[in-house]
Amino acid sequence: MRADFFTLVRGSVVISLAEESLDVSDAVIARVLIADDQPDVLEVLSMLLRNHGYQVHTVSSPAAILEALREQDFDLLLMDLNYARDTTSGREGLDLLSGSEAFHDLPIVVMTGWGSIDVAVEAMQHGVGDFVQKPWDNARLMETLRKQIEQGRMRRRARQKQAEDALRAQQAMQELRQREEEIQEAHQVQERLVPAEIPQVAGYEAAAFWLPARSVGGDYFDVLKFSEQSLGVCIADVTGKGIPAALLMSNLQATVRGFAGPQVQPSDLCVRVNRTTLPNVGADRFITFFYGLLDAGDRRLAYVNAGHNPPFLVHRDGSSSRLREGGPVLALVADWDCQQGQVELAPGDRLILFTDGITESTNPAGEEFQVDRLLDLAIMHRALSPHTLLPKILAAVREFNRNRWNDDATLLVLGVEGSAE
Repeated sequence: MRADFFTLVRGSVVISLAEESLDVSDAVIARVLIADDQPDVLEVLSMLLRNHGYQVHTVSSPAAILEALREQDFDLLLMDLNYARDTTSGREGLDLLSGSEAFHDLPIVVMTGWGSIDVAVEAMQHGVGDFVQKPWDNARLMETLRKQIEQGRMRRRARQKQAEDALRAQQAMQELRQREEEIQEAHQVQERLVPAEIPQVAGYEAAAFWLPARSVGGDYFDVLKFSEQSLGVCIADVTGKGIPAALLMSNLQATVRGFAGPQVQPSDLCVRVNRTTLPNVGADRFITFFYGLLDAGDRRLAYVNAGHNPPFLVHRDGSSSRLREGGPVLALVADWDCQQGQVELAPGDRLILFTDGITESTNPAGEEFQVDRLLDLAIMHRALSPHTLLPKILAAVREFNRNRWNDDATLLVLGVEGSAE
């Protein structure tokens, strides 16, 4: 290493600088703005910093500092507090620091030829990171600059990350609000797909409950009145929850309503529904489905159960049976086939159709409500009309699960008139 000494005399301040031959490949490259009203000090500081690999821009007045900061970015400001107006108080430099927003996030190192605790405190309050006494020690000066530049970069990175995180959070909130609005609209659309009022035929009474576990769901039920003597009842459960299941549910509803009719047997309807829905349902999804066609005059119900929870038929004397005839679930295989069933109805009979959101509902201990408990309730309250029986069952389920539903839940009760409440 070679050292050439430059001696500068300004009043009583003597500055000794060593120009050092450096390997600048390892230096911290940064852009530094140097401000001092002494040209010789600017010259020597510029030479020192450039020898250490820094890019340097020099100015000699507070106004020039602000102009330089407006024109380009710097990694550090190395400035004297005293200028031509006053060489002892530092007031001009302090006023500059206190009156401008241009120093935001910019590391500042102040050079002074004197020391004052009050001035130092005020300067620190205005964002000054460190002080260097004139005459300076080269190694200490360069270490101070290096530390301040690195701290400034860390602060900028932290603020940039904070700003990016805040922007991402804001975008996420906007997307969440938009999604909530879309889901609410989807919920309203799906509510319109299920019957707002249950059609009735003379001699029978039907009541229904439908509740998606989320805003929308995959449970489906329908009561289709074809005439005063013909009624279609169906209930289904599309695997999954949320919007994907709701989309399949709406497709299923459109398909059923498109094919169902008083002359269409349940077995034929299910074949058509399976054929139509199969291309629209993914390999990991399927549909459990029950459809019954009521001949009101003959009190006869033809039905097909496609893998759904077998409904209960509870008779007036307390006996019961389950409607199991049918075939496999829908939308799983192309060559779907079934066996159609038929039951005779009598006054006082209650047909209970449900999805597993009712029977698999759990209490806080994790115990399921179960099919047997549902059947016991239906038998116990079989004398009630459907519009009274349904809320009685739901009250028991809600008491059991503390009104916390972990799956879409649907309950449909069809009753034959002739019971005494």
